[in-house]
Amino acid sequence: MRKLTSASVFKGLSPDEVAIRRREDGPNALPENKHRLLTVLLEAIQEPMFLLLIAAATLYLVLGDLHEGLLLLFMVCVTVGLTLYQEGKTERALGALRELSSPRALVVRDGQAVRIPGHEVVRDDLLVLSEGDRIAADAVLIEASNLLVDESLLTGEAWTVKKR
Repeated sequence: MRKLTSASVFKGLSPDEVAIRRREDGPNALPENKHRLLTVLLEAIQEPMFLLLIAAATLYLVLGDLHEGLLLLFMVCVTVGLTLYQEGKTERALGALRELSSPRALVVRDGQAVRIPGHEVVRDDLLVLSEGDRIAADAVLIEASNLLVDESLLTGEAWTVKKR
């Protein structure tokens, strides 16, 4: 069982405690990878199948079959382009997921209930939840009345789960 700290007295964290935790832990958000497409391009080019196709195209060009060599290089470029396009779509979907995973949260700080963006929630914040709220972070349940949780985003399970 985890030992509850000063936040457990229902007063919440002070601004100083919030600043310390934010400095120690960083924001409550999924990390972003800004150079993902460049990384994907380098990984795609280093794939053995792509290297084999490029070698075959080079061999065609060296042997004088310009049409076949250029066609093969064009197909390699198209495949790399499709790979980059799919990765771009994946990054946009992950960005939308980041937005969904960072809901607004009602927290108790200095004895006051304050609504903040989910990425500003810090360790030991007191979250106040009501019906229909999304939980902005991992949490320890202090008190609840007939709590049912929809975990479908995590588990795919369609039914709510009773928590104690």
